[in-house]
Amino acid sequence: MKIAIYRKAHFNAAHRMHVKEWTDEKNIEVFGLCNSPNYHGHNYELEVKVVGEVDPITGYLIDLKFLKELIKIEIEDRFDHKNLNLDTLEFKELQPSCENICFVIWRILSEKLGSKYELTVRLYETPRNFAEYPA
Repeated sequence: MKIAIYRKAHFNAAHRMHVKEWTDEKNIEVFGLCNSPNYHGHNYELEVKVVGEVDPITGYLIDLKFLKELIKIEIEDRFDHKNLNLDTLEFKELQPSCENICFVIWRILSEKLGSKYELTVRLYETPRNFAEYPA
């Protein structure tokens, strides 16, 4: 039996949208307040969807305690209360947009889970703005 299971999590992080090669005027034109030199933050809400076959013995698709710990260690501990531009290797050269953060989270978790599961990550930057990978 193929089924999906979900786990929600959250983290708070700061970032700045900025392209070094652009003028200050161009950065402000494109990114507006998100270009603040003092950074700005979001309360990110994360939704992880795992799809696969239910184990006939345990009745589990995946042990939710394992998934909870994986998300805590690999995502929350890595990104929570961090300045994504300054404090994380993942965004030293990569623009920390909601889209890129979502993809990075997907990549980290999919590497840990392996090919046994199909994985979808949905990341809410605000209650009305979110990204999902894969689309």
